[in-house]
Amino acid sequence: MLIRDEHPADAPAISAITTAAFATMPFSDGDEAELVERLRASGGLAVSLVAEEGGEVVGHIAFSPAWIGGEAGPWYQLAPVSVRPDLHRRGIGSALVRAGLDRLRALGAEACLVLGHAEYYPRFGFVSTPLVSDRYPEQNPNFMCLTLSGETPAGKVTYHPAFGEG
Repeated sequence: MLIRDEHPADAPAISAITTAAFATMPFSDGDEAELVERLRASGGLAVSLVAEEGGEVVGHIAFSPAWIGGEAGPWYQLAPVSVRPDLHRRGIGSALVRAGLDRLRALGAEACLVLGHAEYYPRFGFVSTPLVSDRYPEQNPNFMCLTLSGETPAGKVTYHPAFGEG
């Protein structure tokens, strides 16, 4: 498996994989593929990686900037990560998360946020955070933060405008 930066020609495969990966998720609003398109169109994909096997894109992960306490900083939001459904549980998603976090560290990121499975993301060091956002004004145990350097940020989180907040 090869993890690499997204290329423009990957967009249709990323959309198809993202749609398929979230189609059966009960928490999904069905907007994940469109979110990636909005992030791409607005320049909000700070890091966008694909997993490739045999020359075929089989997974994708996106990271976009986040603002905390109204301030821009070296903080990022992980969303979404998707793997072709017939290839789940083969480590593709984990490889994408690890590669993406390594890329964020190289960019000097201080923290990464994710709203995700409380049983999945802690394996990468994410912990539940008391941070809240416009979209999630109440504390949510599935809202997690991974401090990459410095101190854990505090304040209200605002996602990239492509998320359609506030």
